[in-house]
Amino acid sequence: MMVSLSVGGLNVWSSHFHNRPALKVHFHASPKEWTTNNVKHWLVITEDGHFVTGRQEPRLVLVSLTSERGQTCLNGPDMEELRFPLLQPDNAIINCRVFSTDIQGRDCGDEASSWLTRFLGAGKTFRLVHFEPHMSLRRAADVEPLFPPNEKVVYPDMGPVMLLSEASVNDLSSRLEKAVTVAQFRPSIVVSGCEAFEEDSWEDIRIGDVWLHRVMACGRCLFTTVDPETGVRTGKQPLETLKSYRMCDPAQKNIYKSAPLFGQVYIVNKTGILQVGDVVYKISH
Repeated sequence: MMVSLSVGGLNVWSSHFHNRPALKVHFHASPKEWTTNNVKHWLVITEDGHFVTGRQEPRLVLVSLTSERGQTCLNGPDMEELRFPLLQPDNAIINCRVFSTDIQGRDCGDEASSWLTRFLGAGKTFRLVHFEPHMSLRRAADVEPLFPPNEKVVYPDMGPVMLLSEASVNDLSSRLEKAVTVAQFRPSIVVSGCEAFEEDSWEDIRIGDVWLHRVMACGRCLFTTVDPETGVRTGKQPLETLKSYRMCDPAQKNIYKSAPLFGQVYIVNKTGILQVGDVVYKISH
């Protein structure tokens, strides 16, 4: 089999093993390299520092943020492009809150704040912050104890990587009146060439130079009902259908509560470079 990867934006150890080709990889974005150090390092916050996602402000899924050659660029429908420096050392460092954990971010300035506030049109002020290397990371285990105690993340909910197969998305679409796309589920890595939900059993995989270890399934929430093309909630679907056939084993309800499972959350055991079309290997120890 072959595999395909994708990086979502705004959005090794030594052992004896057998390498088995699994699938082939593609990217939703076009990163030159992919590590835990260069994804999801920007965060939208309220004036009091609480994080904001498409759960609260669905139109955020329409915002495009890119950073290259020391410049950051914001784009959105019917908005002027905004460019500002990546590094702004004179700007304030803001104390932020992501779920129940604290983390900092460098404020990206009043122009970025005004741009987001106007675009979202929610009657309140939003700000954009950027994580810098000297800042303290969050412990993933503080949100979900299944993560190793030394696993650190910046602004993602829990883990740095979420993997989902195209076959699983197609299976879900076959049960819906209106088909969904991979973009609706914001995976870091998209895999093609496998059976639906085959990824549920991949404990350890290697893609390019990167070694990944599965921690848990991805419990799904209201965010799945936001159409990535329009930034509008679509009602109860596809969440309602996922709940009809993708609930956890009753013994795991203490972990996933009432959330249906769709995709798998991984940690990176060895960082490196991923490229479009890379073969993905399932590791059998």
